[in-house]
Amino acid sequence: MEIRVIYEDAHIIVVEKPPKVPSQQDKTGDMDMLSLLKGDLKKKYPAARNPYIGLVHRLDRPVGGLMVFAKTKDANAKLSEQMQSHHFKKEYLAVVCGKPGADHEELRDYLLKNQVKNISKVVPQGTKGAKEAILEYTYVNSVYTQETPLSLLKIELKTGRHHQIRVQLANKNLPLWGDTKYNLVFVKKKEWTQIALWAWKLTFNHPKTNKVCSFELKPTAYPFSLFNI
Repeated sequence: MEIRVIYEDAHIIVVEKPPKVPSQQDKTGDMDMLSLLKGDLKKKYPAARNPYIGLVHRLDRPVGGLMVFAKTKDANAKLSEQMQSHHFKKEYLAVVCGKPGADHEELRDYLLKNQVKNISKVVPQGTKGAKEAILEYTYVNSVYTQETPLSLLKIELKTGRHHQIRVQLANKNLPLWGDTKYNLVFVKKKEWTQIALWAWKLTFNHPKTNKVCSFELKPTAYPFSLFNI
């Protein structure tokens, strides 16, 4: 599988993660982004027998879009520090079933992960093991189908919790189109459907120059194709 490179220098590489490809190795044993990129770098730079690739952030397996990887340990440490201090900005595009009641809203919930079922749920504050999840969404517009209105949202993640966007929006009765875990309409369908969630924008300071880097990549597949993005 060939990975599309959006930007690359001696310190970082920004790529498009295809949907269905794991960010890192998991129990399925399927080819993952870290392994694919390491293999590509070995081909590009034969002199580097063991090129370094550091995982800075993750995307859920069904989600496609922009990811940045570190090419040095120092770059990895500096980008990870930006993640922890919330100076690393991640923005998503999502198509949800329904129409939000507000044009802009901040969602604050506490999420509890079920390791066995690989799902998370909203629970009361103070629940043992629960972590606070914060995101902001901005409503773009809606299209109307025979079944339900579909709405395009821009989402900025403030925290990085397990299935956070999917869980929080489903809890607001705005489940993601195609989500077979949290959208009851798609849970009932037998066939697999690609989830309508896309990591479309990354903004961070370059780990070497400290200059602001911003990258955008718009989705083109259905149902994003219904909207003028």
